[in-house]
Amino acid sequence: MSALNQDLRVSYVQANLVWEDPISNCAQLEEIVQNLQGKTDVIVLPEMFSTGFSMSAVGAEISAGPTVQWMKLQAARLQVLLIGSLKIKESGQFYNRLMAVHPSGKIDSYDKRHLFRMGQEDEFYTAGNSACLISYMSWSIAPFICYDLRFPVWSRNVDLKYDLAIYVANWPAARTHAWSSLLRARAIENLAYVLGVNRVGVDGNHLEYSGASSIVSFKGEDLLPLTSHVSIQTQTLSFQALKDFREKFPAHLDADDFTISI
Repeated sequence: MSALNQDLRVSYVQANLVWEDPISNCAQLEEIVQNLQGKTDVIVLPEMFSTGFSMSAVGAEISAGPTVQWMKLQAARLQVLLIGSLKIKESGQFYNRLMAVHPSGKIDSYDKRHLFRMGQEDEFYTAGNSACLISYMSWSIAPFICYDLRFPVWSRNVDLKYDLAIYVANWPAARTHAWSSLLRARAIENLAYVLGVNRVGVDGNHLEYSGASSIVSFKGEDLLPLTSHVSIQTQTLSFQALKDFREKFPAHLDADDFTISI
């Protein structure tokens, strides 16, 4: 649990991504995030924000490629933690890799653990084998990617290691009910805030996305209205409120002890 009771301003960008076009996506997102300068501490972009959920090498980059450099520039200029996933090629393999870029230029990364077999993601990308914890402004943040949301053991907040879970996604409209329900469940069972950011529009595979990005309290309450269009939402998270609730309702003390085999 974090030592200091510092509030955290978090923002998500619910965007309509351009299919397999990193330059266009970075250009439109840069214009959007400028509106958040001085108004937030964390900005979260959707899964594969530079290309859309694409199973090809188009738009893939090395970990020091132009999109990551773009993220470093935005994080430094806006003085925020900037989070989003993109296609990374490394040692001949492809990863759906989340990058959390600090204002200092430091990068925490997480490779998607659960690959979406129904979309053949497991045939193109390599699964990650380790979790990630981001320390920022006295908060502990656990990042996840899309399909990870369906696996509560992987998201389990053992010993309250994190205060905020973030899920970046390209979650189709046909399964919006599952998306919203699972975000709330992860918040309730883990005694933590949850932020889930999804995209909108139609991708190159003709899949429709209806957004429903949300910020959920540790009680499972939606803190902002859900929308189905391009939008930016910001919410201030109270660490004191989280701390007080955990002390009043310490369900984590009765949690099962377990280990995960990788």
